[in-house]
Amino acid sequence: MNASKLPNIRNYSLDELQNFFAEAGEKKFRAQQVYEWLWQKHAGSFDDMTNISKELRIKLATHFSLPALTIDTTQYSADGTVKTRFKTFDNHFVEGVLIPAEERKTACVSSQIGCSLSCKFCATGKMERERNLTFDEIYDQVALINAQTERIYNKKLSNIVFMGMGEPLLNYSNVLKAIDKISAEDGMGMSPRRITVSTAGIAKMIKKLGDDHVRFKLALSLHAANDKKRNEIMPINENNNIKSLIDALNYFYKHTKSEVTFEYILFRNFNDTQKDAEELVKLYRQVPADLVNIIEYNPIDGASFVKPDDTTIEHFMKYLEANRVNARLRRSRGKDIDAACGQLANKDNF
Repeated sequence: MNASKLPNIRNYSLDELQNFFAEAGEKKFRAQQVYEWLWQKHAGSFDDMTNISKELRIKLATHFSLPALTIDTTQYSADGTVKTRFKTFDNHFVEGVLIPAEERKTACVSSQIGCSLSCKFCATGKMERERNLTFDEIYDQVALINAQTERIYNKKLSNIVFMGMGEPLLNYSNVLKAIDKISAEDGMGMSPRRITVSTAGIAKMIKKLGDDHVRFKLALSLHAANDKKRNEIMPINENNNIKSLIDALNYFYKHTKSEVTFEYILFRNFNDTQKDAEELVKLYRQVPADLVNIIEYNPIDGASFVKPDDTTIEHFMKYLEANRVNARLRRSRGKDIDAACGQLANKDNF
């Protein structure tokens, strides 16, 4: 039988695997061993499961598939950032980034192969969306980046941000299932409070996060604080305007008690004036927000946006701070390998 037609073993719970082993006449504890290989030891194939007999590995391979993500190519930035292009079982590519800092090691992961939102400043938005990533493919990204972190820095990942390719809330069930597994004791055991999901703003799905009482953090990619400008650069705003997002974010906070982060890329002569800063302050005060990340724009092919000069950025930041907005300037990382915010596009420049 074609392996790709076999059921994915990682869709099975521990109880289901135990039932399979019992019916196959195998000892129950073997299921626990296999489960640990799948979720804690990150086996890429059944052959990797070295404490299991060859006969049992063959039996597993005849009943199940294990379509694990693999590393295709890796790039290292001068600033320590590491970009990895991963290959899926069906020959698609998706990128993830390790962003090291003194106090934390962060994995920036993708949720979709491509993206359907067409944000004007984002390289991924110029790609077609091929498909959603499955929950185990998302998990694999984190596991493989964690292995890089341990190898390079002798430390584990401290944080995960869903800020790579794709819109996480358009792959809602897989993203939530992946986070559940990443934060589970029989997975990676990472605190959900160290995980941030960033969305371009889908009001009804933000409310669903509230209904589901999620424990991870939420960030909104805002980038303009009025509908006219946001419509220009983010087509999704036409059906999810700022008022609807304010309502959704307040609903989210009411149900989770988790404050929101705003992401705001500065573009020269577009959203970098004092009036823009005033509108941002006004919006900030309407939502339980803990932080505004002001982000340096990273150039991409086919876009005419330009980063403001340092003086303009400084004035913008000072206005926010003077008005008691908790703002932080996020410097770009990995620009030299197209690994910075908005630059992930599976380019063949490895």
